Amino acid sequence: MAEDLTAHLRRIMPFCDVLDLTVVSASPERVEATVEWAEERTTLFGGLHGGYVMAVADSVGALCASQNIPENAGTSTIESKTNFLRPITSGTATIVSTPAHVGRTTIVVQTQMTRDDGKLAALTTQTQAVHPAAS
Repeated sequence: MAEDLTAHLRRIMPFCDVLDLTVVSASPERVEATVEWAEERTTLFGGLHGGYVMAVADSVGALCASQNIPENAGTSTIESKTNFLRPITSGTATIVSTPAHVGRTTIVVQTQMTRDDGKLAALTTQTQAVHPAAS
């Protein structure tokens, strides 16, 4: 199942292949994914680069938003804010996105990235625009 979800995400959002993002589960209420720490994704002192963390959060949040839109509609990020709480310097990061608000024209998603030790590393809140399906 996770392989199918990951393949689907990488098909609709090819950048997720570059991120090496793996989708664990996806529903309108919750999307879970993982990424592995890798040296080429790090910055000073070996922590995952903030741009990488934000790209992962944006991608998982977009998948969460897409689970909550009408068929054939689209979505795009119009605002995103990330709080970096502690570095991820090894292991697997788990990313969980949940909708905070699902409206007709916007969806607000909150995404948490946790480390292997269960500690919260980053918290992202993003707003996604809902683009109606073409008639």
